[in-house]
Amino acid sequence: MDGGETIIAQGAGRLAAALPPSVLAGLAEAVRACDPSDWPNARSGLIQGIPHAHHRSLAADFLNAWQGHARSVPAQAVALALLTAAHVEKAGRERQDVELVWTGPETGEAPFRRTEPAILQVIEMASRRLLVVSYAVFNIPRICEALIRAAGRGVVLTVVVETGERQASREAYDTLRALGPAVAARSSVYLWPYEQRPRGQNGKAGILHVKCVVGDGHCLFLSSANLTEYAFTSNMELGLLITGGEQPAKIEAHFERLIESGALAKA
Repeated sequence: MDGGETIIAQGAGRLAAALPPSVLAGLAEAVRACDPSDWPNARSGLIQGIPHAHHRSLAADFLNAWQGHARSVPAQAVALALLTAAHVEKAGRERQDVELVWTGPETGEAPFRRTEPAILQVIEMASRRLLVVSYAVFNIPRICEALIRAAGRGVVLTVVVETGERQASREAYDTLRALGPAVAARSSVYLWPYEQRPRGQNGKAGILHVKCVVGDGHCLFLSSANLTEYAFTSNMELGLLITGGEQPAKIEAHFERLIESGALAKA
């Protein structure tokens, strides 16, 4: 395999991990039919059918690498690489493993994964993207250290946190302080704007009560547990650690759409 073929193979694999299989298959068919000799127009046509901005950006990077560093690889071969990567990724995602995660009294009947190690597993396994969502954050040094290591190996960190009522800026600051300056500086942090939240009959606004961590759209931790010392050691908490299948990617994509639509705003 020459250098150009390696670039295409590796790029197709990365793209397959980030894009839904149907989107990647559509891109492959468009590449197969394109005329690279008229590249500016061909490139525009290839990406315009991709609905989400983030996915379009990733596809554009792949296409730029093809024409910039692997132009000797023909369109048919590039299309085949994309289709192969899509099928391999889809097969991997369909192989799903689900584990129960627990903090609280033990009965001795069935051993469960503990909450903090399960979160650390998702963080340590991530190689490209991490989504962290929590209502509360407090005194979690091992999680913060793992997030810093992830950022150091090139993982893109997205953090979504609750802001509290009427003191959004103070609550956001306290949450970022709990994460630590090193994590905050390496993360894109998003909030649910207080003025956009639905109100109940008493006028009270809804709260961001989600607690989850998603790695690479492949591994999902979903739990009652906040990112706090009490949730890891003292509380009774129950969750799931899901590896593979469609759910991790669906949760990741849902939060991407919330950010793109403005439902979640940059802190």
